[in-house]
Amino acid sequence: MNSSPQKILILGATSAIAQAIARKFAGPKVHFLLAARDEAKLDAVARDLIERTSCQTTNWIGDLSDTSQHADLLKKSKEKLGSIDLALLAYGVLPDQDDIKNDAQAILDSLQTNFNSAAALLTRLGSILEKQRSGTIAVITSVAADRGRKSIYVYGAAKAGLSAFTDGLRGRMLPFGVQVLNIKPGIIDTPMTAGLKKGLLASTTDKVAADVQTAIRKKQDILYTPRLWRLIMFIIRHIPEKIFKKLSI
Repeated sequence: MNSSPQKILILGATSAIAQAIARKFAGPKVHFLLAARDEAKLDAVARDLIERTSCQTTNWIGDLSDTSQHADLLKKSKEKLGSIDLALLAYGVLPDQDDIKNDAQAILDSLQTNFNSAAALLTRLGSILEKQRSGTIAVITSVAADRGRKSIYVYGAAKAGLSAFTDGLRGRMLPFGVQVLNIKPGIIDTPMTAGLKKGLLASTTDKVAADVQTAIRKKQDILYTPRLWRLIMFIIRHIPEKIFKKLSI
């Protein structure tokens, strides 16, 4: 793949992280297909990218958690982009654990958005890029995927599934020259995390975007961002269960 992708599909383009990553790759020769469900927000994202860099944008309005809409999205992608140099999966929801812990339907809805629909989209994208024999699929999972924690286990379970799916997809895509990047951010200061305590470990979307750009250029497989989270999660994964289950994290 060209080190500077020019045909870019962004799934969940109105998220703060997706916007920051898009700005890193935007340029006069770049054509984005931006997918999200909020038309007004998506129009604002597109205008910002165009004003900054004179890139080309096409918008797709729809609900990415609804798998019945995926065929239409990818049909439009083929019509407008042709090939795909970079597909970024950046959508999801972060439910409040206490609000949904006794609500089975709310948990299923969260899993549908954060895992089921994402796995379906990645399956379709894998088939497309396999035929191309080129390109990059970048998936935003989370450090929450690395170990189930009582404070965030619904979200973590979905991201654990998505992380495993992404890593497995990488092996499938290897013979076809397709990079599959698993992006594991820590706590990022975004609207989605507004209700969480940030602390000293919180990072910014610009930092994440810069790390993602570097990881794609270097064809990395897994990215912890900021880098310190690799060590933190290594320690967390190796805390004995007898101790870990009593912790409040």
